Amino acid sequence: MRLRISHTTRYRFDEPVGFGLQQLRKTPKSSHNQQVEAWATTISGGRKELSFTDHHNNVVELIGLDRGATTLEVTSEGIVEVAQTHGVVGPHAGPAPLWLYRTVTPRTEAKAGVRALLRRVEGGNDLARLHGLMQVVHDAVVYETGASQPDWSAEDALSAGRGVCQDHSHVFLAAAREMGFPARYVSGYLMLDDRVAQDAMHAWAEAHVDGLGWVSFDAANCVSADTRYVRVATGLDYAQAAPVIGMRTGGAGEALSVQIEVAQQ
Repeated sequence: MRLRISHTTRYRFDEPVGFGLQQLRKTPKSSHNQQVEAWATTISGGRKELSFTDHHNNVVELIGLDRGATTLEVTSEGIVEVAQTHGVVGPHAGPAPLWLYRTVTPRTEAKAGVRALLRRVEGGNDLARLHGLMQVVHDAVVYETGASQPDWSAEDALSAGRGVCQDHSHVFLAAAREMGFPARYVSGYLMLDDRVAQDAMHAWAEAHVDGLGWVSFDAANCVSADTRYVRVATGLDYAQAAPVIGMRTGGAGEALSVQIEVAQQ
């Protein structure tokens, strides 16, 4: 499937910015199941300082804000062709070693809630158990926009029993790593069936299965990624795959708006 994607982030500041830097992870890379045909980032109110590939193999763009700016607008857009692989991403390619993805982070620590969840997981082999885990997480955390906080952990989401795709992914990661699987957080774009416009990127998880490599699990929708999904960034949790992180001096009174469009080309 050929997808056209546009992702615009707008900031308005009540006071001029003295200094500011942002790291963007909004650029997909070509891989065995997706081919980036065109992609570009345009900036108003700032400039691209440099770009690099981080240790998770993500494209990172470093944006400097113009001194005295009261607005910043960054648009990333392009066309990506996605092939059907039934959720199989393939062998681990680094540069980070595979064992790194067993690392527990504060957001993905398995405590009592995650361990109780694991007692409900069934399956006769590794892949079946992971699909069983995806179903259990989907059932345990009801999808509800605005129900969670950005810094929630897996245990927070399980205690509340509700959350968004970020929370489903953290719960899945905590449980998969507790089961002994390398697992990683994925941020990207998802073409929705009922609309083109969206206000946030999507998130899901991948676990490494011997003989298959990385396999995707979207617990929010209880499916493995298909041709509607475009992978952008991976990490141990949301913090390492976030589309935008940054710092600044000045620029008090920030207002943020996000506009994303994903449609079949």
